[in-house]
Amino acid sequence: MSVESKKTREACCSKLKLFLASLAFVYFAKAFGGAYMKSSITQIERRFDIPSSLIGVIDGSFEMGNLLVIAFVSYFGAKLHRPRLIGIGCVIMAFGSFIISLPHFLQDLYKYETSVTHSIDANSTETILPCLSNHSITDTDETLDLEPKAACEQAVGSSMWIYVFVGNMLRGIGETPIMPLGVSYLDDFSKEENTPFYLACINTVGILGPMFGYMLGSFLAKIYVDVGFVDLESVSINYKDSRWVGAWWLGFIATGTVALLSSIPFFFLPRSLPKQGEEHIHNHIELSSLAEQDNFLSDEQEQEEEKEKQVSIREMAKEFVPSLKRLFRNSIYTLMILTYLVVVNGFIGLITFKPKFLEQTYGQSASKATFLIGVLNLPAVALGIITGGYVLKRYKLGIIGAARVAITTTVTSFCLLAVQVFLHCDNAEVAGLTVSYQGDSHVSYNQQTLLSQCNAGCSCSMKHWDPVCSQNGMTYVSPCLAGCQTSTGVGRNMEFHNCTCVGEMITPGMNMSTVLGQCTRRSNCDSMFKIYMALSVVGSFISACGGTPGYIVLLRSIQSDLKALALGMQTLIVRTLGGIPPPIYFGVLIDRTCLKWGTKQCGGRGACRLYDANTFRVTYLGLINGFYFLSNILWVFLYFKIVKRHKKLALRNQAKENGLEGKGEANGRASISISITKGKDDTDKESTI
Repeated sequence: MSVESKKTREACCSKLKLFLASLAFVYFAKAFGGAYMKSSITQIERRFDIPSSLIGVIDGSFEMGNLLVIAFVSYFGAKLHRPRLIGIGCVIMAFGSFIISLPHFLQDLYKYETSVTHSIDANSTETILPCLSNHSITDTDETLDLEPKAACEQAVGSSMWIYVFVGNMLRGIGETPIMPLGVSYLDDFSKEENTPFYLACINTVGILGPMFGYMLGSFLAKIYVDVGFVDLESVSINYKDSRWVGAWWLGFIATGTVALLSSIPFFFLPRSLPKQGEEHIHNHIELSSLAEQDNFLSDEQEQEEEKEKQVSIREMAKEFVPSLKRLFRNSIYTLMILTYLVVVNGFIGLITFKPKFLEQTYGQSASKATFLIGVLNLPAVALGIITGGYVLKRYKLGIIGAARVAITTTVTSFCLLAVQVFLHCDNAEVAGLTVSYQGDSHVSYNQQTLLSQCNAGCSCSMKHWDPVCSQNGMTYVSPCLAGCQTSTGVGRNMEFHNCTCVGEMITPGMNMSTVLGQCTRRSNCDSMFKIYMALSVVGSFISACGGTPGYIVLLRSIQSDLKALALGMQTLIVRTLGGIPPPIYFGVLIDRTCLKWGTKQCGGRGACRLYDANTFRVTYLGLINGFYFLSNILWVFLYFKIVKRHKKLALRNQAKENGLEGKGEANGRASISISITKGKDDTDKESTI
């Protein structure tokens, strides 16, 4: 090898490695931002006092952004400068993150709902009387309605969630070029045997993004939203309270900065590279499909690849519809898209509302729920992705082997998910909501169940959620509804005494006082939660092991010139039908399990404060299991279709080889060369994998 060719090879390899490292970092950046968005769902819901269904719309705006540009970016982007388009996308993604954080600087300070006035002066002699026997709080509530509602909502910035919607949509637009253009660029210029390992490495680095995103979300969920702007001693709630809002806006500034930094390398990478291992061929035209892939491409498709050339935008537009027809004639590709669509519907619903599920079903705080997902589930997913890629490379598995690994992991993870439906804790004991004031369960909740003989002498508001906990483990919606007569202490240390409703539930001589906050779950819930998390972590690992093999099956189902378009259409279809609807209909169904809604500052229903945990669990996990069960059935059909087509092509190849041997004996070596080419072209007419 000459010195010049050696230098050329080293330069090309270094550029490919630079692209690999840059793509891995941008995968980290987009996953970091996406995971932080998921971890902040609860905080955003509370900050803007909106229901889960509207949160689903905001979460789905990311996919709406993808929908707007994915088809054009995937098709035209393959003909243009792919690295540069990825860099531009990162800049847009960063800009979207900054817009999401903007409402914090435009809104007034956060005011959580409370039924009493809290003093922070330790020397104050003022005594708060929760049970107002000679006064009606209902009158106080109604005075808010005397103000023009529009002016009130404008003052508190109740429509500021629109900034979050628009910013998240811009994040979706910016993220669009990364996957289809990045993966196709890497697959075009790397060796066949290295592609699965490279993809596994990129996805493994990418999975670190969700880990850091959820950990950041957990950390910021403990920091009060208006930190630095208010005296924290005046805040009478803590991060475990359902009214608490963390410093959600800080995280979006951090994720936007990381996305902006990730864009820099892509502006210095070339439009194309020589094929890895073939650097001595100074040809920057995109090469033909990989060896295994070649066996499934038709004669017409090969001729179209040979005729590929630089064309104008108008000519590319004319080829768009014919390219789509060629793409969806591939039955394996179409079935793969349908399978991914079903899986993503279940996965998006699972990951979007999992922190809320852990909070309501197992009594975990929003901060702890996001932290556990970040440090337990996501490392298991990372290990599973790299394991799946290693198995493919180590055993050199082909299409059939990759499909077997994918279907095995899918069925196993589904079984573990199905078991989780039967793991649960009892509902939190809240008087008038989940149990009666006498401690009986199976309460059919309505407004009147919050009233009882023990608080009949108090003029209590039933709108507010200001929970207090008694020594007997019972939670009451407010100090007034607990029948408390007096109070001592200030801020978070305030206690309420002589609570008549508490007196009905305790033995003589016990304390009739309550403290601020909701009571913790009973001790047996902790052991059940540990079992659930163990199953969840193992299931995450096994499911992730099938991620890379499944993706390889998808890649090998695509012709070389349609690769970017196919990946883009996959992203378009899956994110349109699998990314936008699930958060919305999951949110609507979850809202139906709400027992106690909060109240906005200007009146009207706010965010949900308490859910029926059992109904929540059955609705949430039942729907997810239904999607995963359907995906298993589709994978079985897909596997048998792949095997059948593989056997058919193997027989055809064998017949061609036998025919070529007979012609070779009669016509000599030249004839053999011609027949090999023709036989290969005939074989390629079956386009599948």
